[in-house]
Amino acid sequence: MNKKLPNVYAVPITKELKNNKEIFKSSEGGMRSTPITDAEINKIFNDKTHVYKTKVQITTSKGVKEVDVVGETKTSLLTLSGETINKQDILNIKKV
Repeated sequence: MNKKLPNVYAVPITKELKNNKEIFKSSEGGMRSTPITDAEINKIFNDKTHVYKTKVQITTSKGVKEVDVVGETKTSLLTLSGETINKQDILNIKKV
C-alpha cells in the first residue's frame, strides 16, 4: 500500500488574502432584529394540534422563555399563566 502518488501542482499565492473580513454565525432558531409577523403567529393558532393552548419557545430581546400560549390580542400574546407578551418584543417563536 506504499504506492507513490503523483505530484500535484499548486499555484503559489503571492498576494495577501482579504476574503475573511466578515463572519456570519448562525444559531438555532435564527435570531433576527425585526419582530415576527402576524402570519407566523397565525400559523401556530391555526395548527390542527392547537385546541386550547400550545407550548411555545419565545425569544425576545430580554431572553428565551417557554410558555403556554392561549390567545392573542391586536398587540400581544396571552399566556396560560396570565402574562401578556408584546408582539413587537418577540424576535422568534417556535412550537416545543
